[in-house]
Amino acid sequence: MFELSADKIAFVVLRAREYDFGMDGSGSRSAYELRDFIGTLTEDEQAELTAVMWIGRGTFDASDLAEAIETARNEKTTPTEDYLLGEPQLADHLESGMEALGLTPGAEGDELLRM
Repeated sequence: MFELSADKIAFVVLRAREYDFGMDGSGSRSAYELRDFIGTLTEDEQAELTAVMWIGRGTFDASDLAEAIETARNEKTTPTEDYLLGEPQLADHLESGMEALGLTPGAEGDELLRM
């Protein structure tokens, strides 16, 4: 049911932190990479990423994952990358959502999060 890997979420967390903090100067490179990466995810992965963010934000409980994913699919009105980049504290919400769902990145994802 859940096809989005924890490593992919970890990548979004990393790029969102760089974008938020302007670690690359203006934040533009990180924003571009983040938009491009999210835009290349499948529709299911985009809905799942949105659901993880909502769970981390407290809009849904972890036990309501399936409902959150279905809501993300049904209520999508803008590109997912635009919606998520407009979300304050995106990285924090995704990390909280991962924790609530018991998702842990592999070695590659762990390295990304430590950067």
